[in-house]
Amino acid sequence: MKKRRLSTVAAVVLLGLAGGLTYWWLHPSSAADTLTLYGNVDIWEVHPAFNDSGPVSQMLVTEGTAVRKGELIARIDDTRYIARLAEAKHKAANLKAVLLRLMHGSRPQEIAQARATMEGLRAIYLNAKTNDARTLKLIPQGIASIQDRDDARAQLRSARGNYRAALQAYRLAAVGPRHEDILAARSAYHAAVAAQALAARELADTSLYAPSDGMVEDRILEPGDMASPSTPVYTIALTSPLWVRAYAPETDLGKIELGMPAVITTDSFPGQRYRGWVGYISPTAEFTPKTVETPTLRTQLVYQVRIYACDSRGELRLGMPATVTIELTRHVGAADGAPATAPSCGELHARGG
Repeated sequence: MKKRRLSTVAAVVLLGLAGGLTYWWLHPSSAADTLTLYGNVDIWEVHPAFNDSGPVSQMLVTEGTAVRKGELIARIDDTRYIARLAEAKHKAANLKAVLLRLMHGSRPQEIAQARATMEGLRAIYLNAKTNDARTLKLIPQGIASIQDRDDARAQLRSARGNYRAALQAYRLAAVGPRHEDILAARSAYHAAVAAQALAARELADTSLYAPSDGMVEDRILEPGDMASPSTPVYTIALTSPLWVRAYAPETDLGKIELGMPAVITTDSFPGQRYRGWVGYISPTAEFTPKTVETPTLRTQLVYQVRIYACDSRGELRLGMPATVTIELTRHVGAADGAPATAPSCGELHARGG
């Protein structure tokens, strides 16, 4: 009977101990001045792509390569774009010459030529006019016929028309081009310059540069593949900012404020502590994601919290489980919830946070 009672008591003790451990695991530890949360390391990723279309000619980095902002990482075939730029340059040069010619007006030689042509045709016109008058006087005497008169008048009309046309040509040469023609030529030239700039931009877009400092995670295309603006070339994990995505239960939400310093630890590097700060608190509640490692019930509402981390040695990796201990009694000066206004790692170390 005593053995049965002892077994019953032991079972009760074990159940109580198991319940206590379960409660401890399912609830974040929260002392008076600290709060412990559990989450995963998170970073931003970018998927750079060419702004032009064409076959890939060069892929200059591979997976695992660290890249710097502005570093050349890929190229596409630029033959068509070089030819298009050359065409645009020549067209712009041609229209510029046309504009300059109109702006400078007629050359003195052109004006002199128009004047000489006009004077020559005027002499022919005056001669035709004299012949016509002479023919009219000879008709009554029977020396000239009606046909001679008609021929003389036709020559006079032709000479008069040629002279008047030459006169207007001379006047136009002296005045120069119309203002509207200059405006049209200037607009055409500016359009050609814009087309040249666009062609130069398209040629420059055949080279792909790293948008930020980061690490190449995936090399999506290879030389010979067809690139387009909708086709990513790489997946690049940004090295900054780096944070731990954790979830705080509603009961602890009032304890957390932006700018509170925190200490981050991982199982991968036991004993290694990473400084950080609370840089973001979600304004909306959500149910705990299935993948999050937080000791709360899945049906309990939680709030996402980002704890920005300082990792100068590059040890933290995307998705790595992490434990965050937030110091509830200290602040390091983050302002208004904007991560961009949170202190830098250098400032955090200087303040001893």
